[in-house]
Amino acid sequence: MADEGAASHKRDPIKSSVGNVAAQRRRESAVTVGKERREALMRTKRLCRAGVTGDSDVAPEADMMIDEEQSILEVQTSSAVEELKLAVAHQGKGAVHKRVSALRELRRLLSRSEFPPVEAALEAGALPLLVKCLSFGSPDEQLLEAAWCLTNIAAGRPDETKALLPALPLLIAHLGEKSSSPVAEQCAWALGNVAGEGDELRSVLLSQGALPPLARMMFPNKGSTVRTAAWALSNLIKGPDPKAATELIRIDGVLDAILRHLKKADVELATEVAWVVVYLSALSNFATSILAKSDLLQILIERLNETNSLQLLIPVLRSLGNLVAGETRITNVVLVAGNEITDAFIQAQVKCLKSEHRILKKEAAWVLSNLAAGSAEHKKLIHSSDALPVLLHLLSTAPFDIKKEVAYVLGNLCVAPDDGSGMPKLILEHLVSLVGRGCLSGFVDLVRSVDAEAARLGMQFLELVLRGIPNREGPKLVEKEDGIEALERYQFHENEELRGMANELLDKYYGDEYGLEE
Repeated sequence: MADEGAASHKRDPIKSSVGNVAAQRRRESAVTVGKERREALMRTKRLCRAGVTGDSDVAPEADMMIDEEQSILEVQTSSAVEELKLAVAHQGKGAVHKRVSALRELRRLLSRSEFPPVEAALEAGALPLLVKCLSFGSPDEQLLEAAWCLTNIAAGRPDETKALLPALPLLIAHLGEKSSSPVAEQCAWALGNVAGEGDELRSVLLSQGALPPLARMMFPNKGSTVRTAAWALSNLIKGPDPKAATELIRIDGVLDAILRHLKKADVELATEVAWVVVYLSALSNFATSILAKSDLLQILIERLNETNSLQLLIPVLRSLGNLVAGETRITNVVLVAGNEITDAFIQAQVKCLKSEHRILKKEAAWVLSNLAAGSAEHKKLIHSSDALPVLLHLLSTAPFDIKKEVAYVLGNLCVAPDDGSGMPKLILEHLVSLVGRGCLSGFVDLVRSVDAEAARLGMQFLELVLRGIPNREGPKLVEKEDGIEALERYQFHENEELRGMANELLDKYYGDEYGLEE
């Protein structure tokens, strides 16, 4: 059966209409998180400076180049390509040595600057020469240098990356078992850069069969090779089409390799494998189902509690969120009150909520919001946990994006699971408790927000308070927090939905008779 992708969220916020706002968030975040990942942690494309064998003859200060030096570098690159042409044409004694020396010089020039002279190399005719140097039967040293040059060309601009199209079949072919490990890894690096360019080139790579050999490169325990293969795979399957993610998890041995590396690998390798899990669990319902039936959840929770590495925490936490949002078995069978794994899961979220890194706070709040949208038992579990005081503190002190995620958690704690009747039923104990602990002002702040989703969420919580607080104290509490003024801002608002919600609340709870009974 065709996989439909992971287009829906489990989170069912205060009103069902708000659930639709986040309906495709898990899938969309898998695509957009790439930008966060690249800007904050690691680039989509990676320039190869030291090579897969650790060798480098590039000066460490090479990034610091002025315009004049860059121009000289471009001239040197053009000359190096001319030397490579002569070396490739040479068929006599010492031909291999000449080719390798010429390739090494070109590679050195393409590795010197943060912005390699790729344009100069391509204009001088480097690409067909490099493709020729990748031919089967060539010595490993020649293959390695040629693949290294192609790796750094692929790290260039989109048009420069696309220039590698003629080289792709040979790069993919050298991923096979007949290639040496360094050659295969360098080719995987080049392909990872190509895949990082965008959907069009990812489709080409998939149609040419790049996925299976890259997947098999994850099977060994050699850290460097697996790390490069996992990074290339995460670029290759990142979507938005779920087919590649589904195909990857179907390959025999992939799941076992993922679990093994996540459990035992060092931080760098585990990070790359965790990003593979992020895209698998975000894009493919089939993959999410397979992952949910494995030991992955336990391994992710252990990693989350054990490590303080931000680069690992982000994809591990995102993977956990995807599993909780996308697979009911996780919440209904595994994360149940009283289970040891559930306590560890909550503590892991508390750790991230208390982190100094805002991205971890936001992710942890999103994870908990999905759990809070589940059963009454899950709502009670979070309400009675160490997470609650941290969430309340963040609602009043955190930046806006975190505050909004936290508000979803707290709001969902106050409504019973949706029974299809439309109007959310209150969990009065939780509502009274949260309002008594000062959360109302935070929701009023959301009503004042220019963000429509946040304003809607704030109004929905105000509706719960106005309707549900005993002894008709709700309207007074909202008024005390300047909630009336916040709602009146929307009486003539251009957003029809928000205008209707605000006017309905004002008319119902603050009409002509408000205050007369006092």
